[in-house]
Amino acid sequence: MSFLNSNRRAMLVLACLFALTGGWFASSASPLALAVQKTRDSRIPNLAETRKQVDEYIDSGRYDRDVAKVVTRARVWLEKRARTAAKPAIVLDIDETSLNNWPALRVNSWLRINDGPCDLKKAPCGYRAWQAMAQAKAIAPTLALARRARELGVEIFFITGRPERLREVTERNLREQGFEWKAVVFRPANLEVETVVDFKAPERRKISEQGYTIILNLGDQDSDLKGGYAERIFKLPNPVYIVR
Repeated sequence: MSFLNSNRRAMLVLACLFALTGGWFASSASPLALAVQKTRDSRIPNLAETRKQVDEYIDSGRYDRDVAKVVTRARVWLEKRARTAAKPAIVLDIDETSLNNWPALRVNSWLRINDGPCDLKKAPCGYRAWQAMAQAKAIAPTLALARRARELGVEIFFITGRPERLREVTERNLREQGFEWKAVVFRPANLEVETVVDFKAPERRKISEQGYTIILNLGDQDSDLKGGYAERIFKLPNPVYIVR
């Protein structure tokens, strides 16, 4: 009797599975199978659609508004802390924090291609070649923040992943866009680090060791901000690329 009851239970389970999947040979079109397939497909974003979303985010003004919101919070902290900190300073990243490189990235359909020449009329546009052209525009909220910091007697340090060989053109670009600074730190040509954090954090430490209080650090990458040596960090949006 126990054996028969066991068989009946097994048959009942199989019948339920048959009903849920729509039959053995129709299982690939069943609601359950379709749901699983949809879940798998949703894990891989469509590149063309993603590019359209980036276009819309930037062109609609949402990106500019999000940048302004972050910098506004940084400005509030600057106003509060500048007058009380000993030798106050701020640290700014350059690319997509102080200067905007969207023209070079847009022509590449938002791909960041470091090497090669740059022609803004056709792809590809090499990112380093674009930077050497010194045509990047200031990100307005960051420029306003930097100018206000200068008015309050706060020193400005740029720490950038740009190579040292781009110092002259980068400083010219910054100056022409209205920035002033105490120092600009570039990545040395022979530096080998696992992540950008391993370059930028020690540079902030060096600033602190000069007696400065870094009251805020502003950047568009987590790697601009990790590693300490700043009282507050402020992360700008970057919908295009990630630098580890």
